[in-house]
Amino acid sequence: MGKTTLVRKFVEELKQFHPVGFYTEEIREKGTRKGFDLISLDGRRGLLSHIDIQSPHRVGKYKVDVKGFGAFLGSIPLLNLSTRLVIIDEIGKMECFSERFKECLTACLNSEKWVLATIALKGGGFIEEVKRRHDIKLFEITQRNRDSLLLDILSEVKEHV
Repeated sequence: MGKTTLVRKFVEELKQFHPVGFYTEEIREKGTRKGFDLISLDGRRGLLSHIDIQSPHRVGKYKVDVKGFGAFLGSIPLLNLSTRLVIIDEIGKMECFSERFKECLTACLNSEKWVLATIALKGGGFIEEVKRRHDIKLFEITQRNRDSLLLDILSEVKEHV
């Protein structure tokens, strides 16, 4: 549906609010997806998952680098008092292997910060807990609505941040 593309547009449109966070990007080799990189909003990179790493944590054929993801999160000022806007792509199964991720996200959601994130359509546990919170608003992104959704969400965020 273009979730990451939409997140990147949000980052560009909301840069005056100095958002922090990350998005994911496919790692492709010879046209085949091999894993996912993490890219912080200030351009630093880290590894989220790859088919060729050692890890007991996996989603499908992708093994998740939980320790590396935790270190990557530690380099992002998600919990800084000056941070008003957090952008995360995505709250998914791979990310939820990390206790640090779940703790940071929960702290952000429980604060005065605005959190703009993509979240897996399916998933139980932490994913379901986040979607059931009374203080969030969920939008389903489709091919048809993604452009209008961008404008609707931008308007709401700019009004409140």
